This record gives sequence, C-alpha cells and structure tokens, in this order.
Amino acid sequence: MNCSPALVRRWMAGVLCALACAAAGAAAAQAIDVTDARDRRVHFDRPPERIVSLLPSLTESVCELGQCHRLVGVDRYSNWPAAVQRLPQMGGGIDPHVEAIVALRPDVVLLSASTRASDRLEALGVKVVALEPKTHADVRQVLATLGTLLAVPPQEGAERLWRVIDAGVQAAAQSLPARARGARVYFEVSRGPYAAGTASFIGETLARLGARNVVPPELGPFPRLNPEFVVRAQPDVLMVGNSSMQALVPYPGW
Repeated sequence: MNCSPALVRRWMAGVLCALACAAAGAAAAQAIDVTDARDRRVHFDRPPERIVSLLPSLTESVCELGQCHRLVGVDRYSNWPAAVQRLPQMGGGIDPHVEAIVALRPDVVLLSASTRASDRLEALGVKVVALEPKTHADVRQVLATLGTLLAVPPQEGAERLWRVIDAGVQAAAQSLPARARGARVYFEVSRGPYAAGTASFIGETLARLGARNVVPPELGPFPRLNPEFVVRAQPDVLMVGNSSMQALVPYPGW
C-alpha cells in the first residue's frame, strides 16, 4: 500500500471533514423550536441551561420533568419542591423584577401568556416562552412543550407525567364517597375573591370528581366575584387555596 505523505494528508483531510460534518449535524440536532401560547415560534440553538420561571405551575413542571437544576430564579409564589425556595426570587408574574432577571443571564424566561413583561424582556434580549396551563388540555400541551424545550424524551417526561396526573384524578374520583357526588362547590383561587370557573383546570377536576361548580360557565375560567354572589349561591362546600387562606379575612355573610 502506498502511504505517501500526500495520500496521508488527503486521508486525514477526508476524516477531518467527516468529523466536522458529524459535529455540525449533532449541533443542528440540538437546535430546538417551540411555539408558545402567544403562537410565537421561539428558536434555541441548544436546550436552555439557565431558566427563570415566573409561574409556580411552570416551576413545578420543570422540576417534575427532572430538570430542577436548570432553574436559576423563580417567582415569589414558587415554593415547591423545597429546593426552589433557595433560589433568587424575581417578583411575581404581574410585577417581575426585570433588571434582576436580566442580570441572571437566563437562556429563557418561562411565564404566563397574560403577563405584560414579555415584550420588555424580549426588548432587552431575553428569550421568553409564554405558557398558559388553564385547562387539562393546556396542562398536557404545556408539559409537551416543556419536554421539547428541555430535550426530555416524551416517554420519560411529558407523557409519563401526564399519565401520573390523569391517573391521580381518576383514582380520586373513584375513592369519593357516593354521598359527596353532586355536591355544589365553590373554589377560591385567590383573594378578590377570584374563583375557579368550570373552564379552568380546577373546574374540570371538580367535574371529574362528580362535583357541581356554583360558578356558571359564562363567567370564564377565573372570574372575580362579589362575595355576596357566593352567599346567594349557597354552596355545600367552600374550598380555598392555601395561599389565599393564609391571609383569609371572613367575607360578610360567610
């Protein structure tokens, strides 16, 4: 075999070219595009490693997908799992600390589609993915989007997690005593009072449990109500979210 220097150089050039192509292909394979709740397509050259979450449900979802270590900042209401309580707090979804978020140099900020901070963050060069987990279908889609964004295989991440959630609701429904079925329920999600309507995730869950929501569908997923509305509705059960209950001041007539 002729192993002249020229032949060796050509062979090495071919190998290096092949390796470069393979590396380029691998890098391209890591590129990610997701479409968020604003119907905006957001491109990432690689899965984000530094994440700020401004919504508790998104914080918990990232952690449930096994990626809690990527979080570098959260909103003031994110308190689960316990590890996130040690992270810098970036305000709330309505009043985020934009300058502090930028200083963290996040690869992406996860937030609600209803927040007005998206445009300001994007104007400062921060990538934003807005997600809105209001209903059961929304939650499943949000998990799938986060799984894609974080490069977590569906069977190990979003699909597995959704099966766990769905099975949990089904098990709860089956364990509910017969006398509790059909109970008329009011669920307060936050002070205002803001209630969980029939179109919300909580409302859909109550329906699967066989309960009847006293909030009519036409009021939307999370309407703000007059406390007198609840008195007139005369629910069998009043349910109040923990964050609201901590500062609960009795409404007149309750």
